[in-house]
Amino acid sequence: MTEQSRFLRPNVIIEPLVDRFYAWHHTVAPVQGSLNLSVLQLPMLESYLQSPQVHAAACSNPDLRGGYFVNVPESRAGEVRDLVAAIKRDRAPMLRFAEAIGEAETLVRQEATGFDLTPLYPKLPSELNGVVELAYDCGNQPTLRFIEPVAYRSAAYQEERQSVQLSIEPGVERPFILSTPRLPSPDVLELDIPFRHDGLRELFAARLNPTTLGRLREALEVPDAQVPMLERLLTDAPGQSPDRHIESGGRIRYFGHACLVIQSPEATVVTDPFINADTNSTGRFLLNDLPDRIDLVVITHGHQDHIVLETLLQLRGRVGAVVVPRSSRGNLCDPSLGLYLKHLGLPVHEVDDFDEVQFPGGKVTATPFLGEHADLDIRGKSTYWVEIAGKKIFIGADSSGIDPTLYRYMRNDLGQVDMAFLGMECDGAPLTWLYQALLTRPVTKKMSDSRKLSGSNAAQAGAIVTELGAPEAYIYAMGEEDWLGHVMATSYTPDSFQLKQIELFLAWCADNGVKAEHLLGQREWRW
Repeated sequence: MTEQSRFLRPNVIIEPLVDRFYAWHHTVAPVQGSLNLSVLQLPMLESYLQSPQVHAAACSNPDLRGGYFVNVPESRAGEVRDLVAAIKRDRAPMLRFAEAIGEAETLVRQEATGFDLTPLYPKLPSELNGVVELAYDCGNQPTLRFIEPVAYRSAAYQEERQSVQLSIEPGVERPFILSTPRLPSPDVLELDIPFRHDGLRELFAARLNPTTLGRLREALEVPDAQVPMLERLLTDAPGQSPDRHIESGGRIRYFGHACLVIQSPEATVVTDPFINADTNSTGRFLLNDLPDRIDLVVITHGHQDHIVLETLLQLRGRVGAVVVPRSSRGNLCDPSLGLYLKHLGLPVHEVDDFDEVQFPGGKVTATPFLGEHADLDIRGKSTYWVEIAGKKIFIGADSSGIDPTLYRYMRNDLGQVDMAFLGMECDGAPLTWLYQALLTRPVTKKMSDSRKLSGSNAAQAGAIVTELGAPEAYIYAMGEEDWLGHVMATSYTPDSFQLKQIELFLAWCADNGVKAEHLLGQREWRW
């Protein structure tokens, strides 16, 4: 008997996990993943076990939203205890690798005094042999450079850490991804497979192409007991929107946060895809509004709200290439976005500033990205110019206007833009909120608070628009959408500094003849 054709429901979501924590760049990349596991995640779980009531109280306090508190009921503390034991047992090589980094940093600080570094190599911890190079910068300061392709082949990269949870979008806020591990749930299909697994590609292809339960069961290696859960993720008909393609001109759709879907009849470019799947919601574009084929996905930088695996993994097989900025190659705070995505099974095209990537009927040009990374030496970040259907569109993400002359160089080289899209999170989180695990020397709270993950304020955004000569400017919603709280954990009020700065910018635009808007919810432009 022929099996019935089935499709993946449009409201299915995936949570990619490493050791049950939500996976993002700094928890998957081997060097940074080892440090985050050792310095941040494991101590946080142990803190929870010492006092789950304190964590519960903190998680219910709105003022502590986005803090590193484990949002797991005390009744499930035993499962957290088992997770801690499993990490200590199974990830001992990663924990030792993290410890070795600290030892090497101490060695370099104490013994690299401007003279030949050759005698230090035998003193390095064995875990780092072949993985690091010692060097001086041009200021005669010693550095430890990680050879990342080797690190992905070392004991620091354990693919067996990876698993996925598949479920129906609940329509309620999920726990904060940086603090709370995902424990098993009866409503979740849990699969111990790596993110690059071919079965995931086949599963998400079933949004567009018919398959069968038996075929998916085999492709995903689903145990017998979990087949009913897999079946609940399927439906009898595709759920794609009928207007997901266009036949003439150009179109931009705003999907939320920093995600734009830029289309012509021949091609589609998607920026920083982070897309909701709640089919019961209104006023927003969803996964089922995406076109069937995406020529390019462009990623602006590596923060967890801009390179979002729960969306990217669903696009495998539909994307020609994911365009990412090239990192500094070995800097501890700047892991390679390209290596990261390649190891997850995605097609990658790395770019430097002013590199061009062609697509049918247009091109994307990578342009510099300034600031927003707490003054760390991070080069894996890029803005973009998208030329499509006769328009030039500037994708500014969180790039800052602290030196507006930079944008004058862009305009001189590439011409005047027609539309500029900018972020204005101008009072971002402090340095240690996101980078604490990677800091090899302590910084004071005063230092950390002065170095924020901030984009442009009103004056800086105005300077960017002036230098670009943009007649239209649009400000992204900055975590204001209620469906992305599990990643952003932001809490704004009408009096928040960021929103007041946006009001000032919009007033400046009105005074200077610039069409401007603060985006929230879905928006569409046609020409």
